[in-house]
This record gives sequence, C-alpha cells and structure tokens, in this order.
Amino acid sequence: MSKSILIVEDEQTLRESLQRLFSKEGYRVDTADSAEKALSLTVDAMYDIIVSDIILPGIDGIEMMTRIRENQPEVVFIVITAYASIDTSVKALRVGAYDYIMKPIIHEEILQIVANALKQRRLERENVLLKRQIGEEYDFSSIIGEKTSLQSIVAEVRKVADTRSNVLLLGETGTGKELFARVIHKSSSRRDMPFVPINCSAIPETLLESELFGYVRGAFTGAVAAKSGLLEDVSGGTMFLDEIGDMPPSLQAKLLRVFEDQQIRPLGSTKFRRVDIRFITATNQNLRGAVESGRFREDLYYRINVISLNMPPLRERREDIPELIQHYLERYSREFGKGVRTVSPEAMSVLRSYRWPGNIRELQNVLERAVLICDEDGIDLRHLPDSLQGKESFLDDSAKKELSIEEYIRSFIATFQSRYGEQELADKLGITRKTLWEKRKKWGFKRSTASNTEVPSK
Repeated sequence: MSKSILIVEDEQTLRESLQRLFSKEGYRVDTADSAEKALSLTVDAMYDIIVSDIILPGIDGIEMMTRIRENQPEVVFIVITAYASIDTSVKALRVGAYDYIMKPIIHEEILQIVANALKQRRLERENVLLKRQIGEEYDFSSIIGEKTSLQSIVAEVRKVADTRSNVLLLGETGTGKELFARVIHKSSSRRDMPFVPINCSAIPETLLESELFGYVRGAFTGAVAAKSGLLEDVSGGTMFLDEIGDMPPSLQAKLLRVFEDQQIRPLGSTKFRRVDIRFITATNQNLRGAVESGRFREDLYYRINVISLNMPPLRERREDIPELIQHYLERYSREFGKGVRTVSPEAMSVLRSYRWPGNIRELQNVLERAVLICDEDGIDLRHLPDSLQGKESFLDDSAKKELSIEEYIRSFIATFQSRYGEQELADKLGITRKTLWEKRKKWGFKRSTASNTEVPSK
C-alpha cells in the first residue's frame, strides 16, 4: 500500500537525496523548496507525512506547520534542523511535530522515524474506528468541519443539547440534519434511551398515523391485535421527524396534542397515554411559507420552532471538502477491503470546485463509487462521474442558473425521466418513489401512453 510524503527543504541536494530515498522505499513523494510551495501543494493533495526543514526562506517551518494543520489535522510532521537547539526542537514539538532530526541526515535514522510515525498514526486511527464501532460515533467529534461555517451551529447545539426544548433543523437535502439530531440526542441526558428517526415523506399517509400512534384490536380491518406506536416506544428518548413539512394536515392536528400535552391516543382507543418525548424535526422546505399558504399549521410551527438551526450547504463550506473526502475514503476502503488512501491533485480540484447540489450525501455517494471501482491506492479523474467534470450539460446549466433544490429536482425530472426508470430516477435524486410521484403531481407532469414516460403538461 502506497504512503504519501511531502519533503520541504530549500537545499536542493538534500531535497533530491530524500526524494530518491523514500521513492525507493515505496513512498509517493512530492517536494517543495519553500513553505509557500508546500502550502500550495496541500490545498489539493493529502499527505501521510510531511518532512520539513524549520529554517526556510520566507515563511518558516513552524508557521507552515500551523497553517497546514488547519486543513489537514491528521498529517504527521517531522522537522529537520541544523542547529542543536533545545528551544527550536521544543517549539516544533509544541505545535504538533511528531519528532525532529538533526543534520546531517542519516538515512536509516529518518526511515525509522517515519516508519514509527506511520505506525502510531495507524494505531490512532484504529482506536477512533473502534470507538465508533462501539457506539460513540455520534458525539461532537463526528461533525466534520466545526471550525468553519458550522462553528456557530455546533456552539448552539452544545447549549441546547441537554434541555427539553424542541429543535427544528433547516437546510437542503443531504446537509447532515440527521447527524446533528443524533449528536443532540447523544449529548443529552436521554442518551441511554431510544432515538427513533421517522421520514414523514417516506411512509404513506394511511400508515403514518398507525406507525406513530399505534392502535387497539379492531381499530380497522386487519387489526387483529393491539400494537404500540413509535411515539409510545420512544418515550423517555428522542423522536426525530424528518421532512416534517410533508406531514399530512390531518396528522399535524393529532401531533400538536403530543407536543402540547405529551399525551397520545392509539387508533380506536378512547384513552390517552402519557409519554415523555423530546422532539427534533427537520425540513428542506420553507415552513414559514407553508404556514402562510395554509399547508402547515401555524400552532404546530411555533411548537417545533423553539430553537431553529440552519445547516449550510456544502458549496458554502468548501474548506471542509478535503477532510470529508478523507473520512469517506477511510470508511469505504475499510468496508470494501481496499487500500484507497489518496486523491490526485486534479481529482481534488474537481471535487472542490463542483457545486454539490446534493450536498454531503452526494459527495458520499461519489466517494463510495470511486472507491468501489478504484483498483489502485489513489483516486484519479477517471474514477469520478462525468457529471462532476462538466461533461453533462444539465449540471452545467443548473450550476450557472444557481437553482434551488426544488428547482433542481424539477429540472432533473424533466430532463432525465425518459432516460431512467421510476426507481432509478428516484434513487438518483435521493428521494422515495412516493415523493417522486407527489412532486410530479405537484408540477403537473402527466404520463404519456405512447412512451410510458411523463412529460410536463402544457
């Protein structure tokens, strides 16, 4: 498995010597003769190890390390110094260097230091993965990018996590609303009680009420035995109602009582049952507009909107993309038993510049596909979909027009419905077939008997 290393050294002879040494040992090696060049390389490329001189022209090695760590916090630094100065080495260690080595460089010594550093890094990663596997994945460390545009949201979540207040998460599809809901639950005193997510648009209206409230025997045809609902099962814990804007009006009225009185009444029953539920809701719709148009109850809106948090789309937090990519590379390499560890500068440039209408969920799908089809240790342009590289006019046009998510979905359906089947079209949009049918009905798409596809009505 290839390992990547960046050598930052202004002495050409030493730089080229180290490049030859590590190349022979199977490392993928890049070099830079200044901190400025190194900073430029680390914008689009990720490295396992950076070996750098402390004394460099312009920006010194200490400042360079500090800047690089802001974007690549896991990279391991080994510093080179020509001076037997305790102060210099201690300063380097304080800003995060793994070790330091004195000039003149002994090849066997630097190879051993680098090998030890990589071993420690691997053990640290395995420890993190182990923690995630035993159920600690939904703490604040699972939120990637909290030091950027998510900082204020994370700070707000820390304040409200261990309260009874209902939280409304707003944002486009795929921005990580369920992750935040799970983090809120895991950070509260309810952490040992159930967390139950429900997608209000994925369950047919006829089933959603019985799923939530349960029913007694004989409540309807086929109810041969009583069944508790999810609202009763989750009592003491947290209920996450995703896409609450799609909840039918008739059910909104029943849900309002649960928010107000913490009581439920199963279908067919005359008795209420008390529950203790903390609600977190989410939507990609403009609920305020839905209230004004009469599609969503105003009293319910105020109940769920005690604390509202807006999830930023991925295009507004591009600085987080490299770290997200590394996260999914490790995840899918582990799942598929592969050694994909790096992304070429060209591929990284495409991934960073793409608009990501599907946000983190779309990035996740792209990385899963890339790792699956990649037979080497690094992802290149050929492993990315053509649509990311500007080879599909629809996506180019969508980006230029800066369509909203709803406009994007409508345009996508109109453009590709004759190319894809019903389920495939829904899958590509990341929605259910029921939601696809509802959106077609909303926008007036009609089925053509000649082509068995749907076209917009005139």
